[in-house]
Amino acid sequence: MSYNISEIVSSFCIEGNVAAITAYGSGHINDTFHVKNADPGLPGYLLQRVNHKVFENVPALMGNVQLVTEHLKKKLAQIPGANPAKEVLTIVGTKDQQCFFCDPAGNYWRMFCFLADTKNYDMVLTEQQAYEGGKAFGKFQLLLSDLDAGLLYETIPGFHNIAMRLDRLNNAVSADPKNRIKDVLTELSFVIERAGSMVAIMNLGKEGKLPLRIIHNDTKFNNILLDMNDRAQCVIDLDTVMPGYVAYDFGDAIRTIINTAAEDEKDVTKIDLNIPLFKAYAEGYFEYAGSFLSETEVKSLSMGVLLIPYMQGVRFLTDYIEGDVYYKTHFPEHNLQRTRAQFELLSKLERNYDVLDQIIYNAAKKYVQITTEIKQWHLQ
Repeated sequence: MSYNISEIVSSFCIEGNVAAITAYGSGHINDTFHVKNADPGLPGYLLQRVNHKVFENVPALMGNVQLVTEHLKKKLAQIPGANPAKEVLTIVGTKDQQCFFCDPAGNYWRMFCFLADTKNYDMVLTEQQAYEGGKAFGKFQLLLSDLDAGLLYETIPGFHNIAMRLDRLNNAVSADPKNRIKDVLTELSFVIERAGSMVAIMNLGKEGKLPLRIIHNDTKFNNILLDMNDRAQCVIDLDTVMPGYVAYDFGDAIRTIINTAAEDEKDVTKIDLNIPLFKAYAEGYFEYAGSFLSETEVKSLSMGVLLIPYMQGVRFLTDYIEGDVYYKTHFPEHNLQRTRAQFELLSKLERNYDVLDQIIYNAAKKYVQITTEIKQWHLQ
């Protein structure tokens, strides 16, 4: 699909003149372009077309982004040595004073100031990187912990609702549109065996024991910009920032950081746990998040470590049964291969649960006031 990018750029309040506009990044949802400035003394810009088929209410989504970025900048402005312009995305408004532009074809566009001299990684390679990742998302949650989660729109309803994901799987099994159930009986048994325990976080929330907070909801490592010294600088991709439980963000980050193999690894014997990276991430996370987390939230983190790969496996399995209608696939059994890889990862996490739980406890007690209750939880 082609767009008149120059005309779209002209709708925004940019400084200087455009030198070049080039495609940027490798995202699969939004189309992104780097707008280079002809004046070296002025900033470049990042232009994005927001995929309104995935995000059906873009104005509400951008309302979330605006609310969150303004709050983050306000909080950072109170911290000596912080640089809000570099540590938070800056929205560039349109000439009619909006935070997005809708073109005649109904496409939604937004613009941010380009953060130069930064980099990101698809995979965590070192303990230092894992530690910085933990710090980045822990700090992100901390700075937003005093903002009312009820003010944010749910951009993807039920995104981490495991009960909803299991209902959809059950519906797919009942319909069996591609006659694939006979090939996934082992995987379905795996799901059923764990379904009861995987609703624990949701149940704690319903009971009022876990507070709804503003979380990122997509904490893969490439959603952190690092400076040239590999220090965390800015959390990006704020489209899914909405209410949720902190364990979701923690588990989502660990799912990718701890796995020694690819998400769709065919040879599951290659899947193992990188415990040092897990430990580094947990220590970085608690350095900031430890100052506001409740005891129940600390307990819930290890639940999130198991839940997220389980839920991702359920989603891959559902899509396979439905006929590969959601995720892009490169061969007929790609979603089934992804499912098996996630379930193997979960099996390894379960077998090492006590080790991981000890690491979380040790990291937490440096920053969280450990009471008798939480000590008893750890000893159970």
